[in-house]
Amino acid sequence: MGMIGSIKEEIKIIRERDPAIHSSMEVFLYPSFKVMLHYRLAHRWYENGHYFWARWMSQRGVRKTGIEIHPGARIGKGFFIDHGNGVIIGETTIIGDNVTLYQGVTLGGTGKEHGKRHPTLGSNIMIGAGAKVLGSCTIGDNCKIGAGSVVLCDVPPNSTVVGVPGRVVKRCNVALPQDTMNQTDLPDPVREDIADLQRANTELINRVLELEQQMKQCLRAE
Repeated sequence: MGMIGSIKEEIKIIRERDPAIHSSMEVFLYPSFKVMLHYRLAHRWYENGHYFWARWMSQRGVRKTGIEIHPGARIGKGFFIDHGNGVIIGETTIIGDNVTLYQGVTLGGTGKEHGKRHPTLGSNIMIGAGAKVLGSCTIGDNCKIGAGSVVLCDVPPNSTVVGVPGRVVKRCNVALPQDTMNQTDLPDPVREDIADLQRANTELINRVLELEQQMKQCLRAE
């Protein structure tokens, strides 16, 4: 795809994903739009072995947008970064189609690996604000990663992950349409665990009261 085609695609993606935008001209002010133009050119140079100039272009994008995408990362179609400040994408990251990242997301390494040391993301994935996906783990298609989560291992397709460390709290066999990929429709496992403990505690208290009542009746009968 040529430069004009890439610009048209980026405009279309941003207008579809961000309800705050009112005109195509506003797209030219968006950090996601600016950084993707820098990335596409830097990635092309990187693949042709021009590593210095690829990093130079990449760092220009960082200074302008606060988003750091290593030129070696491989990113598919329909990629969108909402707001974007603080987003970091490592060199060996692979991202599929129709992926949305929010501000503060890190797709990074653990510092202990060599070679493929960054995540691989499938398609139709949403990663919430401040989430960290670290190491050469694989995130399956149609997944949602909750805001602030830390993911260190593989996530099966069609899953919802929350928490630190991240754990799968919901799985289904139905692909997620784009309009459901938001940061709010996520389970709260901590709240659910507390509710379970409260129910168990109530049942235990009721059982103790029943035993005390039975003991009193036995003592009266004697």
